[in-house]
Amino acid sequence: MKVQDLIVCVKYLPGIKLLAGVMLFILQVNHVFSQDKTITVSFKPVFGKSSFVLNDSTYQLTNGHSISFEELKFYTSGFQLFQNDSLVYAEQNSFHLYDASAVTRQNILLDIPADLSFNKLCFNVGIDSITSVSGAMGGDLDPTKGMYWVWQSGYINIKLEGRSDLCKNPGKEFRFHLGGYMHPFNALTTVVLQPLLTHHIQLKLDVKAFIDAMGFSEKDHVMSPDAYAVKLSVLFSKCFEISQ
Repeated sequence: MKVQDLIVCVKYLPGIKLLAGVMLFILQVNHVFSQDKTITVSFKPVFGKSSFVLNDSTYQLTNGHSISFEELKFYTSGFQLFQNDSLVYAEQNSFHLYDASAVTRQNILLDIPADLSFNKLCFNVGIDSITSVSGAMGGDLDPTKGMYWVWQSGYINIKLEGRSDLCKNPGKEFRFHLGGYMHPFNALTTVVLQPLLTHHIQLKLDVKAFIDAMGFSEKDHVMSPDAYAVKLSVLFSKCFEISQ
């Protein structure tokens, strides 16, 4: 039934005015929501050409050493879409925590106008300074997620833990808790990519590329903001790419 037909019914059949009014309201609401579409953004961690698996998998590094992983978490925020160099969409309250141990991998849903065109995706890895100084929040920003430094009131942007025979400590453990929002150790980084699809954007994170780039050359433990944490954060952000 068309909206015009409902209007006729309301005029000539008073007994169904209430029903027609409800139907008209539903049609109008559906019309409004039909003007939007949803883009799904998902993350796919890999280790080179292999799937990334926590705890049960041991991987070989380029230099012949071995490595395994026990935890991978990272924040993404500030999702924006551009058409060339013009900003056409910015997600509000844009804070998302990826946890590789989650049974269901978290997808990010961006509701945008149906006729919106874009050719560039931009997002941050980490939490901005304003949010960091605002105090602990709920949702993905809840401190119970294990990504908040209570002792310095700031968020851990990236957490990567595991074991490797490259580590010099007795337990062969490495722990990288990368964060910081104050100058000169602001570890927030930005990723800019050009997606091929506009309905489902899958982002690949190559953890092997990150490990190869850092090489455990300086430390196998980073637990507070410093220059090395900033350096590793930049290397981490360079390991994202569009998954074909």
